[in-house]
Amino acid sequence: MAVPCTGASCMKSPPYTIFNPPNSRPNVKCSGEHYYDYIFVYVDDLLVISAYAKQIMETIGKTYRFKDGSVGPPKTYLGAEIKEFRQPYDPASSMWSMSADKYVLDALQQIEKSVNRFGKRLPTKVTTPLSHKYRPELDTTAFLDDTFTQLYQQIIGSLRWCVELGRIDIHLPVALLAQYLAAPRVGHLDQAFHVFAYLKAHSRSRIVLDPAEPYIDEQSFLVADWSEFYRDAKEPIPPNAPEPRGNRVIISCFVDADHAGNIITRRSHTGVLIFCNRAPIIWFSKKQNTIETSTFGSEFVAARIAVELIESLRYKLRMFGVPIGGPANLFIDNGSVVANTVNPESVLKKKHNAIAYHKVREAVAQGTVRIAKEDGKTNLADILTKPLPGPRMKELLHHILY
Repeated sequence: MAVPCTGASCMKSPPYTIFNPPNSRPNVKCSGEHYYDYIFVYVDDLLVISAYAKQIMETIGKTYRFKDGSVGPPKTYLGAEIKEFRQPYDPASSMWSMSADKYVLDALQQIEKSVNRFGKRLPTKVTTPLSHKYRPELDTTAFLDDTFTQLYQQIIGSLRWCVELGRIDIHLPVALLAQYLAAPRVGHLDQAFHVFAYLKAHSRSRIVLDPAEPYIDEQSFLVADWSEFYRDAKEPIPPNAPEPRGNRVIISCFVDADHAGNIITRRSHTGVLIFCNRAPIIWFSKKQNTIETSTFGSEFVAARIAVELIESLRYKLRMFGVPIGGPANLFIDNGSVVANTVNPESVLKKKHNAIAYHKVREAVAQGTVRIAKEDGKTNLADILTKPLPGPRMKELLHHILY
């Protein structure tokens, strides 16, 4: 549950009743700030976000019996470790954070037992999730038998959940290795062990849900008149969305594509990283469904995927009653894609990319997103598209994980 307010006025809050869908209700803090109470439920896990969390849990406890000692500030949720976090440069600040440390430790113990049982050991002195220059599509080692195939599938399943809990640094290698679940090879299994060896050597990694708004250089964005090109362009606002309450959220997104990254199929790989204020919220790493003949095309496909993820997030936030602070900031390191999406007069010369082209441009015309050029050296989505050397990976992770 959330940390409750203190003071006599907060202790006199009105009685609570069980929430109706969508499990949110308007409320007012003792400071006078209007916000929404939320209850998140997953099977037998309950997470209450409220200034009066204790009173809400007491009300629910009158109908349902909780396990002794289970009611209190959140410690774990769906396998993630939840705790308060204070920025080193601002000890007075307090925010929530989530970590996969406990889940990773438990998974490591199980994996090492399996590895030892088969007479193997995890590698040592591992600095990156994948071995240097390893490409899973080029692996020609022998196929695994049924026993080791099942072990491989279990390992990838555990690694996928590590990614869900915030281990963004292993998202790309897990996405690459997960393509071979049906017929993995010996080399694929060795690299799955390598990923766990990396987790063992780099076990502490935390996502901090920092509510501070990011610094945005407004001069990076071009303001243009789109009325002659997309006259009907208007962001669809859900008619049944609740009234926005609380502090606004600034959405920022980094997107990248590794053109023809798969050496066998020559399909590109998309990486998308979305922040709400300073907190990473969505991470996406996936091979593209089509073969793009140019970097321009693969980057446009990635931009279209990013726009669709942003649209989904904006809809969800609005249905939660969260105020959105203007268009989402979309950062792309390909100058041609930026030029074709911020300039209304630009003309697409490749019909193959027309759908992605118009999808992104229409989102700009609607005011859903605005696009700026990001230097390739500072594009955080790089970590989701291509294997990086240790120092480069560490440099980017410094801006994402703690």
